[in-house]
Amino acid sequence: MKKDFHRKPESFIRQPNYPGGKKALEKFLTENLKYPETALENKIEGTVSVSFDLDVFGDVSEVKVKHGIGYGCDEEAIRLVSMLKFEKKKYKGMRVIFHKSISIHFKLHQASKPPVAEQTITYQYTENKKPENKPVYSYKINR
Repeated sequence: MKKDFHRKPESFIRQPNYPGGKKALEKFLTENLKYPETALENKIEGTVSVSFDLDVFGDVSEVKVKHGIGYGCDEEAIRLVSMLKFEKKKYKGMRVIFHKSISIHFKLHQASKPPVAEQTITYQYTENKKPENKPVYSYKINR
């Protein structure tokens, strides 16, 4: 008996993916994460686990915190996950709901880094002559 190596998958229901894959999802989360002020003041770090439902249109609903760390981080994780939009899939007319979970990491070194555009430094050099003919140099540094 020959084995059919090109057989169809056992299930036609496939999990919807985030457009661009895992790396795009991680990029979205890190770019849109706003570290809560109370967590910054209290130097809180940790991971918030969030569960959510995903419909056939790629919309996120029923966002719940499975494991939280408080200080505004739980609310920020819910806000971030609610913003997600997954690929739209068709399942032969069936309305399928997927149950997914995600972990969002809160680390203080992420919050303290300014965006790349704010890290540029410009120098301004001026030379002034004093009455004694001694030059005075001044530097202006913008961050």
